[in-house]
Amino acid sequence: MKNPNPDQGKRYEVPIWNQDVKLYEDYQVGEVDRSLRRTISEGEVMLFNSLVLDMHPYVGDDIWAREHGLFKKRLVPGAMVFSYGLGLFAHNNVNTFSYGYDKLRFIKPTFIGDTIYGMRTLLEKTPKYENMGLFKVSYEIFRADNEELVLYTEHLQTVLYRTSQAENLTSENRRAEGKDTP
Repeated sequence: MKNPNPDQGKRYEVPIWNQDVKLYEDYQVGEVDRSLRRTISEGEVMLFNSLVLDMHPYVGDDIWAREHGLFKKRLVPGAMVFSYGLGLFAHNNVNTFSYGYDKLRFIKPTFIGDTIYGMRTLLEKTPKYENMGLFKVSYEIFRADNEELVLYTEHLQTVLYRTSQAENLTSENRRAEGKDTP
C-alpha cells in the first residue's frame, strides 16, 4: 500500500484536528457555543472517585445512598460534573490560558446515567496585559433529559493579542501592573 503522505515535513504543515488558533481580536462578546452531549457511567464515577479519593457515601455507596440519601440514589461528584462539563468544550486553543474560575455553583444534583451538555457564552473581553487580554466566559451545564441547569461557573482566560496592544490598556490596568502612577 502506498503512503499518501510520505513527506514528514509536509505532514507537519497540515493543521492539527480540533486545534483552535483564534486570537483576542477574533472573539466577540456574546458568542455562544453548545457542546456535545455525554452520558456519565457508573464505572467512570468509581474510577474518578478512586483517583481523587472521594468515597463519600453519596457518591460511592449505592446501598447507603438508596436507604439514607436525600436523593435515594448515588450522585456524580460535583468536581466530576465540572471537569466533564468543561471538557466537552475542549478546543486546544494554543493562544488561551486559564486564569481562574469564579462563581462555581452546583445547582442541581447529577446522577449516574445522566447525560449532560453545556452552553458557553463569552461575557466580557478586556485588555489586560501588553500581550494578552482577559476574557470572562460562562459555562452552563444541563441535564439533557429534563433540561435542568446542574452547574454554572465563570472561567477567566487570558488570550494572546494578534499584535502587542499596550496602548489599549486602560490606565487602571496599567496602574495595577505598576506601569503607571495615578
